[in-house]
Amino acid sequence: MKITYSNIISGIVTLFSVTMLFSCKGNLNEVRAFELQGDAPQAIVEGINLKYTDSGRVVATLISPKMFDFSNKPFPYREFPKGLEMKFFDEENKQNTVTANYGIVYEKTGLIDLQGDVVVVTADSTRLEASQLFWDQELNWVFTDKPNTIKSPNGSINEGLGFDSNQNFSNFRSRTNTGIQIIQEKKDE
Repeated sequence: MKITYSNIISGIVTLFSVTMLFSCKGNLNEVRAFELQGDAPQAIVEGINLKYTDSGRVVATLISPKMFDFSNKPFPYREFPKGLEMKFFDEENKQNTVTANYGIVYEKTGLIDLQGDVVVVTADSTRLEASQLFWDQELNWVFTDKPNTIKSPNGSINEGLGFDSNQNFSNFRSRTNTGIQIIQEKKDE
């Protein structure tokens, strides 16, 4: 049998491959230890300070001490277990602020669920306080069935059990409510 240069190279490659195959066997358990548990998040992020821009203009900011990213699930979501603060800026750079002790964002439905000391302060200083608040990003609609209080800049107060509204509160419906409304009379000239 004549040994050629290609036989020598083929033998070396085979020997090298077999050696690599056997040397990896001992590390397989270590590699498996890195696999995600069934209920583990894809990522854990700490100290979030995100800025969302549109055409170079900041339209929103998100600040949170911790986020769990479960986008690896069949129904993906992101969870903010230690709360969050969001600021939204309109075209005139007027700011609306939302804070909550807990939040979860469902990616497929565009629904955001805020819980625990939820406070919304609009650019005109209207203040909404609730224990839970949902925001449908696709419909631009905000709603809750929980007790809530709305304080207007003119001193009006509305306490209710549930409401729904567009996200800028210009089309507002409150259910089972009591409150104080300040109404200015128009004087005839």
